Amino acid sequence: MVPRMLQLFLILHVLALPVQLCEIPRGNSALIKCLNTELLKLSQDLSEELNPSVYVALRLSADHSLKKEAQYLQRLRNVFQPSTSSSVAGGQQKQPNMGRLALYLLALRAACQDMETLLGRQLVTRLKYHLHKEKEQIAFKGSGRPITSYYQYSLGVLALCVHGKKIDPHVIQKLLNAEKHNKFAHGGKLSVDTTAMAGLAFACLEQANLYEPRLVAAISLAVQRVTDRILQAQTTTGTFGNIFSSPLAVQLLIATGMSKKPECPKGLDALLGSLEQGHFQNPMIMSQLLPVLDGKSYLDIAAMECRAERDTLELDTTCPGSRTVILGTKMITVLLAVEHPPSPETLYNHSIQVPSGSSLLDVLRTAAEEGAGQFTFETQNTLHGPLLTTVMGLKASNGERRYWQLLQAPDSSLQKGISDYQPQDGESIILKCSPW
Repeated sequence: MVPRMLQLFLILHVLALPVQLCEIPRGNSALIKCLNTELLKLSQDLSEELNPSVYVALRLSADHSLKKEAQYLQRLRNVFQPSTSSSVAGGQQKQPNMGRLALYLLALRAACQDMETLLGRQLVTRLKYHLHKEKEQIAFKGSGRPITSYYQYSLGVLALCVHGKKIDPHVIQKLLNAEKHNKFAHGGKLSVDTTAMAGLAFACLEQANLYEPRLVAAISLAVQRVTDRILQAQTTTGTFGNIFSSPLAVQLLIATGMSKKPECPKGLDALLGSLEQGHFQNPMIMSQLLPVLDGKSYLDIAAMECRAERDTLELDTTCPGSRTVILGTKMITVLLAVEHPPSPETLYNHSIQVPSGSSLLDVLRTAAEEGAGQFTFETQNTLHGPLLTTVMGLKASNGERRYWQLLQAPDSSLQKGISDYQPQDGESIILKCSPW
């Protein structure tokens, strides 16, 4: 009898212990408000590329500047939803790709917009068409790969789901198959971003109450496997993969009720530490982080009512740090090399001098301007910043599943893009055409 009583006592003692939730510790409200203000400033900066993700973050925040948010939404509309008259006039305006369109639909739901209008239904139909074409590509000759990526595919599914739209079960099944066969990888490693986005899509579908029990059961299993992979991807420093993939990972943990897991507050501490140190400068990552600091995920968009909102956010908030980079007077030397396997030869290998504080993009521009070794490069604008697509006339394409990998010699992948990464004096950077 004593052992049973002791066992009962231990169980009650454990249940009485305080549970560490994935909540923001007190004393960080000013830090969060600064991030909120920085995103609001971005929404008013006409030189910045329009990004629906920034709008979504502002809408999910506890504090708002409703007038400025409305202004930004109108600018988004002008680009993503041109008027019927401009469409009839010849369709000159380029249509957004699937990822941008999906983010725009998230933005419209965050604004509580009526999608049962002609233009609203057209947007939904267009996104469904994109997903249909992606599904066909996955099935084409058993390639198992979409036209774009499983990240964008998952984002498209999530956008339709938060609007309460029923999605073709075959589209869902393709995403389930990809998860089951470990297709969410990049360079042979788990892509935390893709896995987290797919998890958010699965979590939304699981709650949708629109699908037959057998499909829902498969979705529920996928949610469990994906969250397990995210938890296993946590490093000793608390990040999931790296600090820049962690915001989406924590969003998934919040959305799936994993906030009581010890990994969640540990990840949140890592994010807060990096935010305080000014590591977050990329608008896309900043916009994925702000909802987390408000204890929310993209799934919360589905329940937004846009009523009784606090219109208290101002631009004059004094915040430490800035996204403005001031170049130093000291010149630094960066060693820049270009490799294109299987060729054993290094296509380019030169020392480039730039002011301290320069980005890798500045280094590439200087190399091209100096003409040493006939260095050339091209980029493509994305919402994550400029993407390196062509070097020395050699283009890396999705069709060949190759990309230009950014390495710190000899083989350490950079965690930032070319516009965000700042090389140090004497650092060796390698641009390597690699499979993904």
